[in-house]
Amino acid sequence: MKRSERIYHYIQEKSAAYTKERLTGQVGFDAQEIAAALDILRNNVSKELNELHRQDRIVKFAGRPVRYFDKETLETLLDTDFGVGPCQFQDIGQCRESSGESAADMNPFEHLIGADKSLKRQVEQAKAAILYPPDGLHTLIVGQTGVGKTLFAHMMFAYGKSMHRFGNEAPFITFNCADYYNNPQLLISHVFGHIKGAFTGADTAKAGLVEEADGGVLFLDEIHRLPPEGQEMIFYFMDTGTFNRLGETTRSRRAKVLIIGATTEDPNSALTRTFVRRIPNIITIRPLAERTLEEQLDILKLLFMDEAQRVKKPVRISVESVKALIGSIGSGNVGQLKSNIKLLCAQAFLNGIDNPNYIEVDFKMLPGNVKDGLLTLSANRQALTELTKYVSEPLVVSPPGRKLQLEDESGGEGGFNLYQVVEDKVALLKGEGISDDLIKQIVATDVNVYVKDLYNKKHSVNMTTRERLLKIVDEALVDFSEQVSLFVQKRMNRSYRDRFLYAFSLHLSAFLKRVKSKESIPYTEIEGAVPQDSQCLQVAVEIGEMVEKHYHLKVPRNEIEYIALLLESSDDDDLDEKVTILVATHGKSTASSMVDVAQKLFSSADMNIIAVDMPLEVKPQAIFDKTAAMLQAMKCTKGVLILADMGSLCNIGSMLAEKLKIPIRTLDMVSTPLILEAMRKVDIAGMDLDSIYESLRNFKGYEAVDSTDTIAEGENGPEAIVTICSTGQGAALKLKSLVEEILRNAGRSVEVIPIGLVHMDERIEEIAKSYHIVAAVGMKKPQVQVPFISLEQLIDGSGEQLLAELMLDRNISMVPKAKSNLVVQKLCEESLQKFLTYLNPAKVMGGLLEFDRQLETELGIKLSNPLRIRIIVHCGCALERIVTRSPLVYKGDKSAVDTQKLAAVKKAARVFDKTLKLRFDEDEFYFMADMI
Repeated sequence: MKRSERIYHYIQEKSAAYTKERLTGQVGFDAQEIAAALDILRNNVSKELNELHRQDRIVKFAGRPVRYFDKETLETLLDTDFGVGPCQFQDIGQCRESSGESAADMNPFEHLIGADKSLKRQVEQAKAAILYPPDGLHTLIVGQTGVGKTLFAHMMFAYGKSMHRFGNEAPFITFNCADYYNNPQLLISHVFGHIKGAFTGADTAKAGLVEEADGGVLFLDEIHRLPPEGQEMIFYFMDTGTFNRLGETTRSRRAKVLIIGATTEDPNSALTRTFVRRIPNIITIRPLAERTLEEQLDILKLLFMDEAQRVKKPVRISVESVKALIGSIGSGNVGQLKSNIKLLCAQAFLNGIDNPNYIEVDFKMLPGNVKDGLLTLSANRQALTELTKYVSEPLVVSPPGRKLQLEDESGGEGGFNLYQVVEDKVALLKGEGISDDLIKQIVATDVNVYVKDLYNKKHSVNMTTRERLLKIVDEALVDFSEQVSLFVQKRMNRSYRDRFLYAFSLHLSAFLKRVKSKESIPYTEIEGAVPQDSQCLQVAVEIGEMVEKHYHLKVPRNEIEYIALLLESSDDDDLDEKVTILVATHGKSTASSMVDVAQKLFSSADMNIIAVDMPLEVKPQAIFDKTAAMLQAMKCTKGVLILADMGSLCNIGSMLAEKLKIPIRTLDMVSTPLILEAMRKVDIAGMDLDSIYESLRNFKGYEAVDSTDTIAEGENGPEAIVTICSTGQGAALKLKSLVEEILRNAGRSVEVIPIGLVHMDERIEEIAKSYHIVAAVGMKKPQVQVPFISLEQLIDGSGEQLLAELMLDRNISMVPKAKSNLVVQKLCEESLQKFLTYLNPAKVMGGLLEFDRQLETELGIKLSNPLRIRIIVHCGCALERIVTRSPLVYKGDKSAVDTQKLAAVKKAARVFDKTLKLRFDEDEFYFMADMI
């Protein structure tokens, strides 16, 4: 057989395997596929394919890659004649159009919004029901009022006609069983017919709907309304194809009818349980609220397009109106949405009767129940963010055949004005009498979403870091700060990790707030703080330009110097370094044994602690040399704390310091409690060598403190904690409030003093003259010897415990364990204030924290603070979704979710059922289990 014939027979054989339904998407076979199958060089296959196409034996689809199909087979499948001569099409769609048939004609479900997404499974069920031999599968469509059950049944019928399962003249008969619910006899008569005299008034015989539907479809809406005897007759007909009219005693009549029933009842209810058991194919149509936002918007556009066709004008819908309509979708589903849109368009038509260009639907026109949809949507940040991807400007829907959506009249990104968005939204909502607090929540959410959508940010930090920061500043600002942080790391070739991101985000938030409030910024101290030729200042100038471009404002020169100061202050090189502990004792293994015990008790993996054993027969010089070698091999830039027992070991510190050029302090009378206490203090990141040494000089062990031995009031002055940020005003004040809340919860009255980075050490020394400084908290460690807690530590939860440890060092009682989550509670309450509309965060916080505790108990693990905040905030929003009846739909793979975590979430969530009488939807459990 010639090579060309081998290739043609391959195409002919493969084409014969196609059915009419399969003629969608990419149709045919390319040269590479044929070459591999027949083991022929690809260039030879291409040559033969072109020749076969010239011979008019195959059809060519000129896509990428080029594909070929047997012409005769394609003509048979499409019931057409392409005529004489080579045939070439761009794709199968163009091929159908040339034959007088469209893809939608072939598959009416192409018209159905969501057919390839949320309704994909339902469409596949419907196709299977129509095509199942010999006569199809009887079907029950389940769904709420208004979801489109009748439309779906019509599409099943149209699909059956397109696939030649029904003739062109086949009937589609509709009957609502609820119309005769109170007269069962009449209802059965309508469906099956009756003979003369079957009941009073039956003067003549009459055929029923089953006979009228012979050869087609009988659609029984509200099928559960059939009386028991009518149900049995329907089931018998489904099983045998035979029936009898009312009054007849034998079932001798036959009809070929596909029964499609529809019901609004729950498939598990007593009313429908029999139908579910007897009808083989159950198709559930999801409520409109549970379908994707993209599909909801497509349906909304389609409904507006119908009205545009009626009024012969485009319809322009404001962004807020679109959001309100989407947010108002409830139990009425598509039917209610359609009614709302009809009423709105009628009013808009009257209002714009003199406008020849278009009719306009704005927010003021909406009825109250629809306006409430905007509030509902604003409470669901995830949905609002997704919707803004599709609708960030007024929507213009034109009659079919005209442009669907007009270009942005403002000219795209350049026309975006953040302040105008805020002003317009505030004016709009105030005009509707909405409270100021609620306006702030809605506007804040909208601004974040608008900015994020406009600039299309890509998140560059891990989720836990990002979510920690989101508890303090808004999301749009975090997005921009991430961009700046990436730029800085690349520009300065230095890894700043998260410290600069934290510091810059907080500082920028404070700066923007001052600009907005027109508050003057005291810049006098900053001049000359940064060398004019430093790289930090050069990069700060570029950051200033980014801020100006992004926020459309002027950044003062002094603000540039503040940013430069932040860059200098955010070096992470020393963040993880800690003081080294050296335990030195006489004896062959005394020091090693003490260190081993302490390490097992303390269980810290990253502690720098070494043991030096000095047998009595070994000379001191040998021990000195050995110790020096050990320390040289380690990174001890933070210094070494020597804990020795006696004698010469207490004196080697000064000699080691001179030789190694590192700071060393020595404490004698070493004991296991002293080692443990030193390890605890070293583990508090930021406690330097001198601070640890001074705090341990009078350490006498862990025996109970006599309540009468209290520190004399005023012995070292009143206690104070210093909070540090760039200016001493924005972020430092925020930190001040957090620290004060922690101290207040512990029952302590310690003054908290905010300061700036400029002349920071001088300010601390000045404060120290009047106060005993317990700790410094903020974005840069001061040079003066005070314990330091970084901003990162305070946010991620460890800082709260560190502060408690420092209070312990002052004989101040520890923060009670039950209240040690104050930062988490505070940040969660602040976040929920932004997200919740109907629930009071302060009222539900107790239950949320109890849920958190129960969840940790059930899981048997300690959750990190960022994860706890994420779960608690999600849980709070989920409670509001229960109240507003706007549940989320989990679209992930439920089978992949950890069953143990899912069970733990469900068990912990019982607290809400007991305290609030609220119960989560099943999908919410999957979302929370997915977070853990």
